[in-house]
Amino acid sequence: MERIGFVGVGLMGHGMAGCLLRAGHPVTVIAHRNRAPVEDLVSKGAEEAADLAALARASDIVHICAPGSPQVEAIVEVLAAEMASGGVVIDCSTANPVSSEALAAKLDAKGIGWADAPLGGTPVQAEAGELAAMVGATPEVFARVEPVIATWAKSITHVGGPADGHRMKLLNNFLSLGYGALYAEALALAEKTGLGTATFDKVIRGSRMDCGFYQTFMGYAVEGNREAHKFSLANALKDMTYLSSMAGGAGVANPMGAAIRNSFALAVNTGGDGPEDYVPHLVDYVAKANGIAKG
Repeated sequence: MERIGFVGVGLMGHGMAGCLLRAGHPVTVIAHRNRAPVEDLVSKGAEEAADLAALARASDIVHICAPGSPQVEAIVEVLAAEMASGGVVIDCSTANPVSSEALAAKLDAKGIGWADAPLGGTPVQAEAGELAAMVGATPEVFARVEPVIATWAKSITHVGGPADGHRMKLLNNFLSLGYGALYAEALALAEKTGLGTATFDKVIRGSRMDCGFYQTFMGYAVEGNREAHKFSLANALKDMTYLSSMAGGAGVANPMGAAIRNSFALAVNTGGDGPEDYVPHLVDYVAKANGIAKG
């Protein structure tokens, strides 16, 4: 069994690492700020590394779940120096494809493979091994990592070479976060015109406009569940900023992307910048900007 290192055992990484352990892989983890998930994984058989260099030396394949490209770049700097030739790095973050291409080349020069495998799904799906993965890797690297990814992903799509997974993930998030921005504005209009959130939901739920993302988003707007979709507003803004960069590099006009990014920038810059300020909470910031008191 491949020896797995896991950097970033947070909301998604904790469940993924647990799946790897249940599949029989030796797993090495490292603590960041929150020790609770590390201690839980160690209680289930994982080893805790003293530092990133030790984790790199103990692993054949290292998973990364980090907030964004700056953090991934710092992690890969150590992995490139410490991993043995023949290892593979799997970046499950949502990252800037330009950075990912450079990191893949850097690792290749050291004899280390690269796969970007950003995630689709929720922490609940991560715990159950039912995530989706869109993978950018050479055919040879993909053949090696596919059975490893299959321990935590129900759906695996090889979308192309290095960085293509990150490109596809940004397009995926363009759609989902675009839905979120639309829902927040629609609910503000519903409230302002007297229809109300409950009436809006009664009509949309179960119609052709309904979808899984709608249901988790409305889990907060209708039911008040603050943890219905645990993806932060700050990460949403980061992803839409990366999308803008990708569109600019491709020379593509992206007015819808700019509008969606501005919705999340409004929320983040008016108080929604905390780690527990999640995407569905966008409804509150759009409502407040329109003079609508929270019910």
